[in-house]
Amino acid sequence: MSQFDGLLEMIPVDDIAKQLGIDESVAQSAVDQILPTLVSGLAANTKSEAGAQSLEKALTKHSGAITGRPKASAIDTADGEKIVANVFGSKKNDVVAAVASKSDTADESIVAKILPIVAPIVLSWVASQFFNKKADAPAKKTSGGGLGDLLGGLVSGKGGQDAIGDLLGGLLGGGKR
Repeated sequence: MSQFDGLLEMIPVDDIAKQLGIDESVAQSAVDQILPTLVSGLAANTKSEAGAQSLEKALTKHSGAITGRPKASAIDTADGEKIVANVFGSKKNDVVAAVASKSDTADESIVAKILPIVAPIVLSWVASQFFNKKADAPAKKTSGGGLGDLLGGLVSGKGGQDAIGDLLGGLLGGGKR
């Protein structure tokens, strides 16, 4: 099982589907595209020192905030909206459209509703991974490379870098063209 699979297991796809009144397969299709896109967006933010520091601060806030598999209704979607806005900035609508185009069944409105549900879970999970790694290597510098390495490894470990490199292309200043 890859680390990315652990993240997938935390996402309450069945609850999300019920909450949004959609088929579970539609929710799963959206989540399958959203997760690597969010992780890649977080990784893109670590390319600058300021971005890495901002993300590390956000991870500190979300560390331990969500454990196990939460109920979709228990997720703070207002916080999720802030996370999505911070990760994608003015490109949020472009990212939503790109994710929807890669999903077999989810349209832009579904993707836009699922993103703020999933984002706090992703941030909390990444925080647990990052701070566990940081505890294992306390002498190592933790900004930039540490976060970038963790996030990049998650995406490429799933084969997601190839899948979403084209998706994110120039949207976030990285990826494939």
